[in-house]
Amino acid sequence: MSARTLLLVVSMLALLVAGCGVDEAIGDHPCPPGGTTLSYDNFGKAFMDRYCQSCHAQAGGGGGHLTSSASYGVPAGYGFGSADDVRAHRERIFARSAASNTSMPPGPDDPPQGERDKLADWLACGAP
Repeated sequence: MSARTLLLVVSMLALLVAGCGVDEAIGDHPCPPGGTTLSYDNFGKAFMDRYCQSCHAQAGGGGGHLTSSASYGVPAGYGFGSADDVRAHRERIFARSAASNTSMPPGPDDPPQGERDKLADWLACGAP
């Protein structure tokens, strides 16, 4: 077992012991007054590519077919390869990764809090 795989297994077990780590729901985080300047093109795609796609990659930006050989047990249908995929799962993404929620991604390369806060605003505004 590789060190990365072992780290992910240990991280997932820790999540099971500690609970899901949801501190804030998307409904608790309103879209900022006046909306957001963040979009899939200027924020969301880069965030997903950097922090999510190593496990949630999927072919063709749709359809839920995971193609990553290292998807680490991500269920089919939870690929985030397009703006529509992210919008379809924005409540779940928020609950795992945005604002004070830190259960995803597991591992040492977590997004800094400022990025999680941007993700929260972008998702709360509908992930435009």
